Amino acid sequence: MADTRKASRFIVPVAVAGVAAATIGLVPALAASGDPDLPEITAQQLIEKIAASDTQTLSGTFKISTDLGLPLGGLADLGALAGGGDGSSSADPTEKLTELVSGTHTLRVAADGPDRQKLTLLDGSDEYSLVHNGDDVWAYDSKSKEVFHEKGASGAQEGADVDKQLPATPKAMADEILKAAGDTTSITVGGTAKVAGRDAYQLMIKPKQSGSTVESIRIAVDAATGTPLKFTLASVEGGKPVVDAGFTKVDFGKPAASDFDFKVPEGAKVTEGAAEKDAAAEQKLPEDLAKELGGLGGFGDLGEGGGLNVIGEGWTTIAKLDSGAPAPKTDEAPKEIQGLLDSFGDKVTGKFGSGTVFKTKLVNALLTDDGKVYVGAVTQDALVNAANAGK
Repeated sequence: MADTRKASRFIVPVAVAGVAAATIGLVPALAASGDPDLPEITAQQLIEKIAASDTQTLSGTFKISTDLGLPLGGLADLGALAGGGDGSSSADPTEKLTELVSGTHTLRVAADGPDRQKLTLLDGSDEYSLVHNGDDVWAYDSKSKEVFHEKGASGAQEGADVDKQLPATPKAMADEILKAAGDTTSITVGGTAKVAGRDAYQLMIKPKQSGSTVESIRIAVDAATGTPLKFTLASVEGGKPVVDAGFTKVDFGKPAASDFDFKVPEGAKVTEGAAEKDAAAEQKLPEDLAKELGGLGGFGDLGEGGGLNVIGEGWTTIAKLDSGAPAPKTDEAPKEIQGLLDSFGDKVTGKFGSGTVFKTKLVNALLTDDGKVYVGAVTQDALVNAANAGK
């Protein structure tokens, strides 16, 4: 336990980056092929088309590729240090779906309204399935032959959360982005595309502010249904997109009810989820995020009056955490993550003093030597400038 708590002091800013990437990384996308000839449409009309979309049923296959710019195996190492080795089931979706934050994966999906969704992760000869059917959430890992089951109110909520993340409702991510868009955002129609054999418009979203790590977000919207089919997030660093995932096949017909049935395979080990405990933790996290982060050994009490602050607005928003205590020395980090810290942590200095910037292509974090943490989807210079301003 002591080693885990010690390691967690070093991964707080990195964990924030991973969570952000995971949230974005589950939105479907596909590189366009061909430019269909569609009637002209304005950005406002296309946004209204997305808002009016009410796709409840679909099935299909999509690929997802994510590139955060982390060293090989970095996310896996972080996951193991942050929560691994606690004896939970290898089929637990909380852990399994973090695999989507790196590399390329193929998934098969199906959805029938808000109460039934299914996702199957196909990687090599192994298969991982996640099924939400009413009050039950089932997950099966063929490699370990383990089953995870969640039932009741918490299970239903988890299923709802999965529904928000699966391609059954990709509209959810587009809605969040458009809702957050304001004077700091440029939204235009960037032509048309062919996605999974369907005609689509491309909505182009770009920050107007300088200092953001996001170069652009492109959403391909099905011309017939208004359902977002494509989501590609590009970084100002260039190279491969941070997220490039999408449908290769899609059918908006109603899947068979049997698609959502689940039977425990013979000989499989079944782990029951702690529904009440998970529900309580899920509710507490949004309310006491700062305090919980503060409890990760070495960050003090960041709860009420503890130093959580939001700097700026729009695409250059930065979250500041102030522990009031010196940051741990990186040479004290457990050997399991010392190499990881060295490979994507840069030493920086400024009016604020000195510290380390932990960098990905999307979210960066500055940990100052006096215990302050600045985190945002902003460049290293933006973090240093915020620290220098003493905000």
